[in-house]
Amino acid sequence: MKTSITTALLLGAAVLSSTALGAEVDRRDARQQARIAQGVKSGQLTPHETARLETREAHIDNEIARERAVNGGHLTAAERARVNRQQDRVSGAIYRQKHDAQAR
Repeated sequence: MKTSITTALLLGAAVLSSTALGAEVDRRDARQQARIAQGVKSGQLTPHETARLETREAHIDNEIARERAVNGGHLTAAERARVNRQQDRVSGAIYRQKHDAQAR
């Protein structure tokens, strides 16, 4: 009896952890979209820069959707790591484009 309760608790914690990690990917995407929108509003991003950043973001979003469809709505640890690396690169690109002295 104790073994089944322990197993159920561990399984529940793993599911919650996986869901929380997947939600972090979504929150990060929303933050990066807000950074792009702020750059457009302030004039720090040109239309060409914005289009390029949005295309990269859309590519990551599509990849996440495909991976979640295959894995029952979740991302594996390896997929999360790959998505985080991709988001790191886009985050750096957002920063560079916003601070490159080009203006609308």
